[in-house]
Amino acid sequence: MTDTKRIAIVTGGSRGLGRSTVLSLAQRGVHSIFTYNSAADDADKVVAAVGEAGAKAVALQLDTGEVGSFDAFIGRVREALTTLGADRFDYLVNNAGMSDHTKFTELTEDVLDRVYAVNFKGVVFLTQKLLPLINDGGRIVNISTGLTRFTTPDTIPYASLKGAIEVFTHYMAKELGPRGITVNAVAPGAIQTDFSGGVVRDNAAVNAQVASMTALGRPGLPDDIGLLVAALLSENTRWVTGQRIEASGGMNL
Repeated sequence: MTDTKRIAIVTGGSRGLGRSTVLSLAQRGVHSIFTYNSAADDADKVVAAVGEAGAKAVALQLDTGEVGSFDAFIGRVREALTTLGADRFDYLVNNAGMSDHTKFTELTEDVLDRVYAVNFKGVVFLTQKLLPLINDGGRIVNISTGLTRFTTPDTIPYASLKGAIEVFTHYMAKELGPRGITVNAVAPGAIQTDFSGGVVRDNAAVNAQVASMTALGRPGLPDDIGLLVAALLSENTRWVTGQRIEASGGMNL
C-alpha cells in the first residue's frame, strides 16, 4: 500500500505534535481530517498549509473528552470523507490530550475525571466508533508519553492514564490483527510546544534542564514526533504492531 490519496484522521491537529503530523502526512500526499478543540484560527492555518503542500485537509471541532458528542462527530466525519472523495479512511492518530500537574495530595475527583475523559476514555470510545470506517490494512497510532518510563513530580494522573493507553495499544494490536490493522504507541519526551503552558519551549531554565537530561543534548521539536508518526503510518512499518516507541532523544538513559 502506498500513501498516495490515503486519508488520516488526527485528533488535536491544529497545533503542536498534531499539526506536525498533519503536515508531515501532507508532504507524503496523505489527506487529513483533523480535530481542534477551540483554536479555529490555528486550524484554518493548518488547512491552508496542507493545501500548499499539495494535499487536502478538513478541520472539525471536537472535545475528545465529551464522549456523548461522538455520534454526531462520526456523521461529520462521513461528510468530510465525501468531500475528500472517499467513504473510508486509512490512518487514525489519537493525539489530542491534556496535561495535568496537580499534586497527588491535592488531587480531586473532578480533576482526575477530566484527565481520564480526555486522555483515556475519549481515546477508547472514539477509536471504537471509528473502527467501522477504517480500511483493513490501516494504521492506528496512539500518543503516550516518556513519563510512563521515567518520573517527574506532580504528573501521577497524566502518566498513569498514558500507561493505560499503552496497555490499550497492546490489546488493540491483537484485536485488530485479523484485519491487518497495526496499532502502536509513540511516547514523546519533553517537546517544545505550548503543552503544559509551553514550559519546555518558553522557560529557559527548564529547556536547559531537559537538554542536560537528554542524550542528544536538546529538547524535542514537534517535527521530531510528527515525522515519526508519519513513518509509522507508512508501508515501511507494516510489520510493527503492539509496540511502545519512545521518541525522547534519549532522556534519562
